[in-house]
Amino acid sequence: MMKNLNFNFDNTYANLPDLMATKLAPIAVKKPELIIFNKELADELSLDFSNINDQELAEIFSGNKLPEGSLPLAQAYCGHQFGHFVMLGDGRAILLGEHLNKQGKRFDIQLKGSGQTPYSRNGDGRAALGPMLREYLISEAIHALNIPTTRSLAVVSTGEDVQRETNLKGAILTRIASSHLRVGTFQYVAAKQDLETLKKLVHYSVDRHYPELKDETNPAISLFKAVMKKQIKLIVNWMRVSFIHGVMNTDNMTISGETIDYGPCAFMDQYDPKTVFSSIDHYGRYAFTNQPVIANWNLARFVETLLPLINPDQEQALKIAENLIGEFDDLYQDAFHEMMKKKLGFITDEDNDKMKINSLLKLMHKNQSDYTNTFRYLINKKTPQDKLLNDPDFIIWENEWQKRIERNQSKEEAIKLMMQNNPIFIPRNHLVEEALSDANDGNMEKFEKLLKVIKAPYHDHTDQFMYTNPAPTGDRVYKTFCGT
Repeated sequence: MMKNLNFNFDNTYANLPDLMATKLAPIAVKKPELIIFNKELADELSLDFSNINDQELAEIFSGNKLPEGSLPLAQAYCGHQFGHFVMLGDGRAILLGEHLNKQGKRFDIQLKGSGQTPYSRNGDGRAALGPMLREYLISEAIHALNIPTTRSLAVVSTGEDVQRETNLKGAILTRIASSHLRVGTFQYVAAKQDLETLKKLVHYSVDRHYPELKDETNPAISLFKAVMKKQIKLIVNWMRVSFIHGVMNTDNMTISGETIDYGPCAFMDQYDPKTVFSSIDHYGRYAFTNQPVIANWNLARFVETLLPLINPDQEQALKIAENLIGEFDDLYQDAFHEMMKKKLGFITDEDNDKMKINSLLKLMHKNQSDYTNTFRYLINKKTPQDKLLNDPDFIIWENEWQKRIERNQSKEEAIKLMMQNNPIFIPRNHLVEEALSDANDGNMEKFEKLLKVIKAPYHDHTDQFMYTNPAPTGDRVYKTFCGT
C-alpha cells in the first residue's frame, strides 16, 4: 500500500452482501507509463499529486501499487445487451474504492482494463489504448457540455499488447463516477431472488444518491421515480448535442443519471434520426431517434426488479409499475420540447412552437444539414455553407422564426439562451480518429489540441474554425467499436 497520497477512502459498497462483488486486486502490468493525467479533475477530487512523479502515478493508476485505504473489488451485475439478458459483472474493471473529497462528496475510483476477474467470461480483462483515450476524450467533452457523466482521471499504457483483430497497445483508464450502480445491478439481485439484499440495495441507493427520499413511505417507488426523471434529463441532453451512446444496455444505465461507458459512441454530424455508429448495431436498436425509446425500455426492466418491494400483492405491484412507467412518454416529450425551445431561443410559449420545431428537423433531414452548425447558424450566420440555406422552405421557416423570437421577448435574450444550449464545438468523428491514430503512434499533439477545444464547447474562437467542419463527404460512413 502506498501511503500519504491524499486519498480519503470510505468503502461503503464493500459492506453490502457478498454476492454483490468479489474482492480482488488488479493484475500487475509489465511497464506502466502515464499517457495523460487530468489535473483539473484531480483538484476537484482534492487529490494533490504535486510531489509524485509520472512514473509513480503510472504505478498507482495501473494498479501495480495500491493507495492506502483502498479495498479493490469487482462488482456483479446483469444486463440486457441488445435485448438479450446476460449475467455480467466487472470483467475488466476493479473498483479501488470510494474517495471523499474535502467537501465530503463521494466518488468511485475504478481501473478499467485492470485484468481478469470472475466475471470476465473468457475475456482477457484488458483494454487497448485507443478505446481508453476515446473514453477520456468523449467523457471530458460530455462534461464540458454540462451533461452528467463519469469522468477520466488518467490513462496509463501497460507495456503489454492486447489481442483483438490485431495486436494493440494495452492501456488502463482510471474512471471516476458518483457510483457504478446500474439498472443491471438491480437485475442481478432480482435474478438471485434475494429479497433482503434487494431491500438493502434500494436503501443503499437512496442513501447514496437520493437522501431526500429517506423518509418516503415506499422507497422503491420513490427511487424509481427519481431515476426516471434523471434518465429523461440525461437523454434529452444527449439529443440536445447530437450524442449517440451506441450501447444503451441496461448495464450501461446508471442509477445516478450519469453517462457511462464510452465504447461505440459518437456525435452526429448530418442530421438523420436513424443514425447509428456502432459496428454491432445492425438493426438500429440504439439509433439517435431510438434513445428515448430504449431509455423507457430499460426503465421498464428496472421497475420489474422492484416489484416485490412496490407491493406484496403481485397483481397490485404490476398495476402500480405500469402506471409508473406509463408516465415516461409525457415527461420525456415535455422535457424534449422545453430543450428544443431553448435551442431555438423560444422563451415564451406559442401554440405553433412544436410545429416550428418539427418543421426545422424535417428540413434539416431533407437537406442532410449539419446538426450542430444549423443551430449555430441561427445565432450568428457564421457557420459553413449548407444546401439547407438555399432551400426555399427553409428561407420561409427562418423568416417565421425571426418573427417568433422578436414577438414575445428581446432578440438579445433569445440569442443568449441559444448560445447557452447550442455548442460550437463537438468531438467531430474524423478529428477524433485522427487524434487517436496519432496517439497510438506516440504523438499526442492532435489529441491534446482537440481536447482543449472540446473542453470549451460554447466559447467562440475564430482561430479554431476547422474544428466546426463536418467530415469530408468520403469520410461520412463512420463505425465505432466497443473495444472488447
